[in-house]
Amino acid sequence: MLSVYLVHLIGFIVNGGGLFYDVFFISHNGEACWEYGGFPGKFKHLTFWNQILQTVYFGYSILNDLFGSNLDPSDNQNNRSSLQKFRDAVSASVVFPIGTFVVIAFWALYAVDRELVFPKALDAIIPTWLNHIMHSTVIVFLLFEKFFIYIDHPSRSKGLMGTVLFASIYQAWILWIAFYADIWVYPVLQVLGLAGRAAFIGGCWLTLMPIYLLGERITYAIWGAPSSPKDFKKRV
Repeated sequence: MLSVYLVHLIGFIVNGGGLFYDVFFISHNGEACWEYGGFPGKFKHLTFWNQILQTVYFGYSILNDLFGSNLDPSDNQNNRSSLQKFRDAVSASVVFPIGTFVVIAFWALYAVDRELVFPKALDAIIPTWLNHIMHSTVIVFLLFEKFFIYIDHPSRSKGLMGTVLFASIYQAWILWIAFYADIWVYPVLQVLGLAGRAAFIGGCWLTLMPIYLLGERITYAIWGAPSSPKDFKKRV
């Protein structure tokens, strides 16, 4: 139980500390958080959304550790607290897929051409340690949680629905920003044509789905698949 609490506590401190520093200390030409780089500030970036998501999630998980439940797969899952049920659903469908996607997408684009995702000019604004909190340690804490805490996955259809819903909201958001403020959130979208943008966004969808399945498989590899074939079928 102590290891569970420590994973969530350290995750909250690291993610929350990074978010706090990003909001109050990272600025360009004195711009506030909601003005940074033009409308609507840092709120246009998926990385910033993910910082908020991870901080809130790990903070919520601490509340569950203190006042809810952390049942193992050998326990009767019908006895899970409401706090744990919500944590498990959000972790499986949103927190792990989005957090993992941010890490993979960032470093993949960085390897191809860093100017497409993190221009060299940002090195003078964003310290290296903060960049790694935003784009590296995210996956470390998510994997530690997978190892120490059993996440009871919803049915695959419901889980994927949550992943797709979150992704759709964000994609609609950046398209609206492009229409309203004539700002493409990511340089890679600026240099692509219409067909290229559609392919890029479609590729993001196709990447998220196997990431969701990966999270499911990691959980089952560590903790075992649902005990009965009938139960496993319901989840799929």
